[in-house]
Amino acid sequence: MQVGYKVKYKNDSLINRYKARLVAKGYAQQHDIDYDETFAPIVKMTIVRVLIAIAAAKGWHLYQMDVKNVFLQGELEEQVYMVQPLGFHSGTNTSAVCLLKKSLYRLKQAPRAWNVKITQRLHRMGFATSKSDSSLFIRKGRLGPVSILLYVNDLVITWCRPR
Repeated sequence: MQVGYKVKYKNDSLINRYKARLVAKGYAQQHDIDYDETFAPIVKMTIVRVLIAIAAAKGWHLYQMDVKNVFLQGELEEQVYMVQPLGFHSGTNTSAVCLLKKSLYRLKQAPRAWNVKITQRLHRMGFATSKSDSSLFIRKGRLGPVSILLYVNDLVITWCRPR
């Protein structure tokens, strides 16, 4: 594991704050030891174009959103351990390791863990996965259909305007 540091500046070039982010050394992971499945489905561009065309033709609302800190949201299924971050020591044992419960940036299974979590959440909300693309979720609402396209941490949402 390593800590990525970034300096955030104000508009007048003065330092606003220092930002640190804990990231995984994903390149050190080994298949069948640290991870099993890393694949996360990606929406087909044809589906994006078709959905936008339908929304435009029918006068539906169209909204795009970006989910922040997306890879920190996934729950890990495998047991992944990391050394203590530089400058942090739990008690007197400096050789102790941490068991990760959630994914970190650059962890090979982070995109898959996020995809599993958001898919489960959308299914609980009543969305069904499209047969044509596993990144398209559809729900029939009271006023009409609602569609969500999932592309890693971006969502494109369309819904019918009430008449």
